[in-house]
Amino acid sequence: MSKIEWSTLPPLSLYIHIPWCVRKCPYCDFNSHEANQTLTENEPLYIDALLRDLENDLSLTQGRAISSIFIGGGTPSLFSASSIARLLTGVHSIIPIISNAEITLEANPGTFEQEKFSAFFEAGVNRLSIGIQSFQSDKLATLGRIHNSDEAKRAITIAKQAGFTNVNLDLMHGLPKQSLDDALSDLQTAIDANPTHLSWYQLTIEPNTFFYSHPPTLPDDELLWDVQEAGQELLINNGYAQYEISAYSKPNKQSAHNMNYWQFGDYLGIGAGAHGKITDLTKQTVTRLWKTRLPKDYLNAGENFIAGNNTLTAHDLLLEGLMNVLRLNEGVPLELFCERAGLSAMSVVNELAIANDFLTNDSRVQCNEFGRRYLNNVLGMFNK
Repeated sequence: MSKIEWSTLPPLSLYIHIPWCVRKCPYCDFNSHEANQTLTENEPLYIDALLRDLENDLSLTQGRAISSIFIGGGTPSLFSASSIARLLTGVHSIIPIISNAEITLEANPGTFEQEKFSAFFEAGVNRLSIGIQSFQSDKLATLGRIHNSDEAKRAITIAKQAGFTNVNLDLMHGLPKQSLDDALSDLQTAIDANPTHLSWYQLTIEPNTFFYSHPPTLPDDELLWDVQEAGQELLINNGYAQYEISAYSKPNKQSAHNMNYWQFGDYLGIGAGAHGKITDLTKQTVTRLWKTRLPKDYLNAGENFIAGNNTLTAHDLLLEGLMNVLRLNEGVPLELFCERAGLSAMSVVNELAIANDFLTNDSRVQCNEFGRRYLNNVLGMFNK
């Protein structure tokens, strides 16, 4: 497969990782670490390190402004509003950010306080992503969450009272001992709260988690399929359009930050264990880089936060590009895919031919309905 020259740079977003949480959930495989008594003293030091990390990455922007910011974790809402304000002020001073950029903060319902979240809004956060997972207290206990059903509902109320009009709710299905009625009740409760966006996804057991070594009994495939079909119908009937495998939104409320990932855009990643993807016009390369993973090592990294990097081959670009864009219901135009991946249209079309039964046509890189249902199988055709 032949590369072509990149002539334009894709949009650039910024991911900021805050690795601490109150308690590690048994299904979580993210780089998260339980907070201890040193978090209060480490919090300002970590903000300092994040800003140094960003300054060191400044050359990677190649003159681009940041199109969106996502502060994830861990539980970023553990940090004080003053720390988040100092972080965003520092980011603004280091790198240009487009006007009206989407700035998202992940939040745990167990950390909600009205005054604190009003201050987050005043600091410049304009979108919240609240990790509800379930509105049923017994399911939340099974998932190891620190909040209960009432606190989940209260968190949404507090978010709205704080001024947030753009709110995502994370919700899981396929939980241990979850019936069809349980799953649909959770979804209806979320819909009744009228968020602008819902991330509704199936619980999967990932390596290096407690659930992996102590697997719970999950619903069978027939029930999972019933939940998926009934849930999607419920969402559609209530004005939520599916635009990605597990993402549903009100009109024009898709996650701008995640859309940049799925359209194979570039992003800087700062913070412990954060990953980035950067296109370099001078070198004619796309490189993935990652930062020092453990919080204590990151805090002591001085000016050298990068733990490793990898320049993508033509095959890497094809496979990684497809892993992102085929998640989208609409895919992307072939021309855009080739522009982002740096590959010729002819070589991409030739490679895609092995999966033609699962794709739409040569003008778009897009799965048909059958292909979306068996996306892992489709991607497996190229992972050779």
